[in-house]
Amino acid sequence: MPKVKKFPYFITFEGIDGCGKTTQAMMTYKLLSSCGYQVKLLREPGSTMVSEKIRDILLNKRLSITDLSELFLYEAARAEIVSREIAPLLDRGFVVLCDRFYDSTTAYQGYGRKLDIRMVKTLNRAAVNGLVPNLTLLFDIDLETAATRGGPKKDRLESQSSQFFRRVRAGFLEIARKERRRVKVVDASRPIETVFDDVRKILARKIDLK
Repeated sequence: MPKVKKFPYFITFEGIDGCGKTTQAMMTYKLLSSCGYQVKLLREPGSTMVSEKIRDILLNKRLSITDLSELFLYEAARAEIVSREIAPLLDRGFVVLCDRFYDSTTAYQGYGRKLDIRMVKTLNRAAVNGLVPNLTLLFDIDLETAATRGGPKKDRLESQSSQFFRRVRAGFLEIARKERRRVKVVDASRPIETVFDDVRKILARKIDLK
């Protein structure tokens, strides 16, 4: 029986809706599992009982939520997943993959909703208790291409205006510009396998894929 590799490493997958990050996260999970790593794939908000309940509230189109309340709900869900899942898994030597993390809150609630960026980042740090991803993959895509990839039913966040998503995309790219060592931008407008080739190359510089 092959030896299980213990390698505590935290990778987050970011981008606007329709960028394909969820697909790339699943492909990364399969790749790292095949290489013998202990891997856990999580999503934000979600992946714990409380966080999934919060997710239901956040994405419910029938609810009207103030921008500040939305921010606090995301941070509450994040505090749950960090304390109950991410931190314990890293302590056990897992590679943890997370579909969205605090960069999404900075981009969506900070840049998209135009909330104070410093306040958003302060709350992010409080929710994660100082935890920072080892690697963040940002799947960048133009709004027109992203719009063709979404399903017919849009949740509360997906139903926002094109101006909102332009601000979110610009926010993500600004985060990447400021944190180039952690955040790697991938052109997500190309076919899935082509995008994953780039992901694999980035991973190979960080993790042993043999």
